[in-house]
Amino acid sequence: MTDDETPRRRGPRAVIVTVAILVVVALGVYGILPLFIGSRAATDPEPGPLPEAPAASVEAFGAQEPEWWDCADGTQCADVYAPIDWADPAGDRITLRLVKQPATGGEAVGTLFVNPGGPGASGAGFVAGGVDGSVTQQVQAAYDIVGWDPRGVGASTPVDCYDDAQMDDYLFGDDEAENLEPGSDEWIAAAVDESTKFGEACAAETGPLIAHVGTDETVRDLDMLRAIFGEDTLDYIGYSYGTMIGARYADAYPERVGRLVLDGAMDPDTSEFDVVREQTRGFEAALRAYVADCLERDGCPLTGNVDTAMSQIGDLLQRVDAEPVTGDDGRIVTVNTLLTAIITPLYSPDSWSALDDLFSTVSAGDAQVALGLADFYFNREDGQYTDNQTEAFSAINCADYGSDFDAERMREQADELARIAPTIGPYQGYGEVSCARWPSAGESQRSAVSGAGAAPILVVGTTGDPATPYRWAESLAEQLESGVLVTYEGEGHTAYGENACVDETVDAYLLEGTVPATDPRCA
Repeated sequence: MTDDETPRRRGPRAVIVTVAILVVVALGVYGILPLFIGSRAATDPEPGPLPEAPAASVEAFGAQEPEWWDCADGTQCADVYAPIDWADPAGDRITLRLVKQPATGGEAVGTLFVNPGGPGASGAGFVAGGVDGSVTQQVQAAYDIVGWDPRGVGASTPVDCYDDAQMDDYLFGDDEAENLEPGSDEWIAAAVDESTKFGEACAAETGPLIAHVGTDETVRDLDMLRAIFGEDTLDYIGYSYGTMIGARYADAYPERVGRLVLDGAMDPDTSEFDVVREQTRGFEAALRAYVADCLERDGCPLTGNVDTAMSQIGDLLQRVDAEPVTGDDGRIVTVNTLLTAIITPLYSPDSWSALDDLFSTVSAGDAQVALGLADFYFNREDGQYTDNQTEAFSAINCADYGSDFDAERMREQADELARIAPTIGPYQGYGEVSCARWPSAGESQRSAVSGAGAAPILVVGTTGDPATPYRWAESLAEQLESGVLVTYEGEGHTAYGENACVDETVDAYLLEGTVPATDPRCA
């Protein structure tokens, strides 16, 4: 951009999508790139055979007998009922999709529930697609592995908002108010209006469930599933946002805690801005780590030292902010889409090479790699969205965080983000607009946990995790009365299934109940 060109203003849609980039990516755990660990296999969204409808009591819901049918790759599927509102078990009902991989060694020692994160990731698809990448063969031999789609997600009764064309416009469209000054009252008002339209569509398409998708309701569902499987205590592995479910479960039902592993831990006592700030800091650090690695390789599209190369990435973001790149299908790579494409490979060093192609092509005015990475992130294939992760993410987070809207505070926070992360931070502010007028008023469920009286709980943290910073694992292990910290000194999001030392520690705990006397500090 030359000195006499006028910078293109980010329109209000930038806020909404940027929050989705940062917080969706941040709370999720996806495959070789992001949002969840493992394959993205989908289960048929059509309900299967249901058990006899339970009576209007908590105990009756826990006494259901699932009607299993064969589904993907030797797994079994089932649907069960849950009340929309656990405070009113006599009211309307939803269904939850389960997928079970029977113990590969024969008779199971018990049921191990797993959740891959999100919020909005499919636990049913996680198990249906194979769990080799995150649950070892030894654990699979011993346990029936069960994943479920949390309420509002996937093949469970889902949150629904937009059709494919509307979602394309929401995520990839241009902004009518693009020339408004970012952070101005007019710009914030336009952003609130955009999020309000999305929320209204979610309420209209989803119905009463939209008010009952928060984490605490999912915790109640999980305890129902424990009872359905006849387990006196819960054995569970949760990744990323799945650690929030596990931590809240331990706090609500400490006497029912069996063997819980919380990997890529979140801190339950964090505000929405705490999450955004730490994720911004974390992804900026991960980007610097990629740059340092890139500069040591032949063919790196960046030059100079790390600071110089980071400035080159910052310049590219500014250029795309001013002059978006148009793809072959007419979709626009705005700075929001480019940020999605940058953040996606940062979850794992194994994916960093994708950034080489991204920076080379976008610099040349080619949008296709950026759109491909964004499509992977949003689970978009051939113009269709294969799941509802973006919609479920918004609904669950608005239920969990609520809204504490303050324009002046958001401006101060935006300045802080730009200061602590000069490359990506300038584009990460104003997230609170997303839930400002959400159709069901959520209340913050963020508070410290203790799990008083629970059996030992393993909390796994990675020192270079960009999505769930290591200090969150330290904090969660300290909050939990029986928390035991397991540290992996390395890069990437989550550690079990990625490091032999971590695998040995977790397997000994799951299979034998062995709790490490001290943090093994795996490297």
